Amino acid sequence: MALIDLNPAHDKARAEFAGIVPEDTAGRAGVGYDPETRLFRVSFLGREYLVSHPDGEITPARGNESVSLTYRVCILHYLTHASHIGLTGRYLTFKELPNGSIYVGPFNNRAIRPLVSIFGSRPEMLVKAGELLGGTRADVGDWAVTVQVFPKVPITFVIWEGDEEFPPSGNVLYDASAPFHLETEDYALLPGLAVYEMKRLAGL
Repeated sequence: MALIDLNPAHDKARAEFAGIVPEDTAGRAGVGYDPETRLFRVSFLGREYLVSHPDGEITPARGNESVSLTYRVCILHYLTHASHIGLTGRYLTFKELPNGSIYVGPFNNRAIRPLVSIFGSRPEMLVKAGELLGGTRADVGDWAVTVQVFPKVPITFVIWEGDEEFPPSGNVLYDASAPFHLETEDYALLPGLAVYEMKRLAGL
């Protein structure tokens, strides 16, 4: 990810964000908006961020650390594209997302391989770390946790324990409403961000 120049994507995301209607966007995305300060308050991976409209500047709601370009692009994309569609409670795999097969290679490299390499031999840590992000244990596979990445974007991380014949394996599942809130390219990126945040929280 570090080798990708995200500046053009960030510039485009800011331009699109500038054209939104803030009050409508707040309702669609399930986030707060203060018309006096022109600030959105967005929950992303367990933290809150303030996003100013129309310039798209993003700062943490608490603290003064810088916000990475990757995080900024994801947050702006969510605010711009989230819809009124609610959660369905049904799962989709990445391949079932629109054009998911096109991005399955980057998705596996960014999400599945890190998930299994980090948590495959210690899946209980996946659940503990996910809960530290505000997630909840899910009844899928041997071990699974659902993390609310954005207000309308839950992502479920699944581990199947290995045995003498097979190594551990994993998967990432999305709610069936996912295509209405972000592009498939975003869903190739977001799980990896969550996995490394969980790795940090687990102290691994």
